[in-house]
Amino acid sequence: MARTTTPHQPPQSDDRPLYARVASLLLEELRDGTVPPGERLPGERHLAAHFEVSRETVRQALEVLRRGGLVATDRRGSHATLPGRPVEAPESLGFPVGARSADPCAVDRATVVWEAPPPEHAQALGLAPHRPTLVHRYRSVTPDGRSLRTAVTSFSVVALAEVEELARYRDRADGATPAQLRRAYDWMRKAGLTLHHRDSITQVGDASSVRVTRRVHDQYARPLEITDLVVNAERDALVYEFTLPAAG
Repeated sequence: MARTTTPHQPPQSDDRPLYARVASLLLEELRDGTVPPGERLPGERHLAAHFEVSRETVRQALEVLRRGGLVATDRRGSHATLPGRPVEAPESLGFPVGARSADPCAVDRATVVWEAPPPEHAQALGLAPHRPTLVHRYRSVTPDGRSLRTAVTSFSVVALAEVEELARYRDRADGATPAQLRRAYDWMRKAGLTLHHRDSITQVGDASSVRVTRRVHDQYARPLEITDLVVNAERDALVYEFTLPAAG
């Protein structure tokens, strides 16, 4: 029986060395923005599992990309050096909207995990209780580690089914690999989805923080994602800039 090749496996019909095929597949993911320019790549062990090859094959593939100037390695690890894609339209939104701190010294950290979302997220997305989905966790901290902003986003079945770039993150959703999904809304628009945002802002506890709950649905009123963004109002200012989304 012929072996079925998944999208992230090197095609067996290709007569190039295996490491060259893996390099080509990784380059495709870099070019489509799955790993944005400057973001650290997943580790060798994770890439080996992702492409179903050995770590030595991954090392050889990365060396091919390094020689081509497409990947650089420093003390932080390997990261993409491709130039960023041009913004598709002036209305393009960065994800998650409002998460970046006004503090120029803030450090951003973001990961994705495949798990059951918070119950209120599951209800908003129409997910059965305890059904896992892609959950993005973001945190902006000061250099001394104090939290300025946190954001938790859960994606719907529709978003993962229709947005190829988001679906790919399921294979690397280990909760440890860095994952900045800055182009998530561009990916949704490219898939033909019109984005309708609805944000509500409430105080948290003793009003030292505020919570922004964002719900995004498409032109068919299908939920795409829900985000809870919490801002430390004592240490950071919430600047809410509304941008009218456009269809892809």
